[in-house]
Amino acid sequence: MGAIGGAGRCDRPARLTTLDGLRGWIMVLMALDHAAYFISNRHPSEFWGLPLPHYDHSIGFFTRWVTHVCAPGFFFLMGLGMVLFHLVRRRINWSESKILGHFVARGLLLVALQLAVENPAWMLVGASTSGSSAGSGSTLLIYAGVLYGLGTVMILCAALLRLKTIYLIGVSLLAIMTTQVLTLIFVQPQNVDSLILTLLVLPGRSSGVLVYYPPIAWLGLSVLGMVFARELLRNQDRAYKGVLVASCVCLVLFAAVRTWGGFGNIHPPASNSWISYLNVTKYPPSIAFLLLTMGINFFCLFAFSRGTRLLERWGPFLLTFGQSALFFYLVHLYLYALFGVILGPDSSTLTVYGGWLLGLVLLYPACQRYAVFRAHTPSGSIWRFF
Repeated sequence: MGAIGGAGRCDRPARLTTLDGLRGWIMVLMALDHAAYFISNRHPSEFWGLPLPHYDHSIGFFTRWVTHVCAPGFFFLMGLGMVLFHLVRRRINWSESKILGHFVARGLLLVALQLAVENPAWMLVGASTSGSSAGSGSTLLIYAGVLYGLGTVMILCAALLRLKTIYLIGVSLLAIMTTQVLTLIFVQPQNVDSLILTLLVLPGRSSGVLVYYPPIAWLGLSVLGMVFARELLRNQDRAYKGVLVASCVCLVLFAAVRTWGGFGNIHPPASNSWISYLNVTKYPPSIAFLLLTMGINFFCLFAFSRGTRLLERWGPFLLTFGQSALFFYLVHLYLYALFGVILGPDSSTLTVYGGWLLGLVLLYPACQRYAVFRAHTPSGSIWRFF
């Protein structure tokens, strides 16, 4: 990832404290969701065409809801990072074809890691998920989760890097709207009798493949990250002020869409309770979900941009997690799966949150050592992909 120097210019390769801080914060929240999954042996899933999860108490809802920002943040930051990487590599005379090949290889690696490393971790606990029944009743052979989504979206975004900004905005809006419209056409995952459609656009189960993160459903966020990166390179201060405005706009629009309860919700509020109001559809991400989560992400991005000195002084763990995100992701799954074997199944708040915090404490030195190791590898090393 490239760095941005003064006056909004990218002057030398280095990490942006703001982006690493936000990425690290997202990793910490994501770990809470997965700690709850492995330790409590239960996990809610906000899947289209199926009833939304019911919560008996606010703590259970909050534990799930606060982690909703993670997936949108991942995809947004990936698109942002691709633009910065592209600029830095062009400055050291990488050809466009070499950059394209790099992103394709990296995307394929993410898909391979999904199948070979991530999926076995989920098999270590028999957690029941409300979304696991999506689609047909065929035997599950393959799970296409977030690494599959990130990898395939990276490949698609690599082909878009040279598009003008106005076209990128159009692609982002088209991807988001296509997904929303298709949920109205098919109504339920069981009606999608196409493996290609499931793999690309609408989450569900088809031919033994369970897809939670089809690329078209999440592409709009990564393309939006590419658009923001270009603004960041033009004028850093203006870009960060812009995300504060964007945060306010998103949250106001969320309130309007959610109150209206029509198109853009997939699941309208089931009651007048605040939990029902905030309980939004994630698979695929509804417009309400995107507005809410990106409103929060944009605000966090602005806050980190204004507190970089504090972040460098008091938040080294966030920066470390942000600088070793893929390593963190793969290792934390097996660590919390081990906690699940030792502590679970136990859905008590104390056990889940205690296990989550213990995991972060153990992950920090491991990520520190990995970050140092990776920094000393050649720029073309496969370890740089992690």
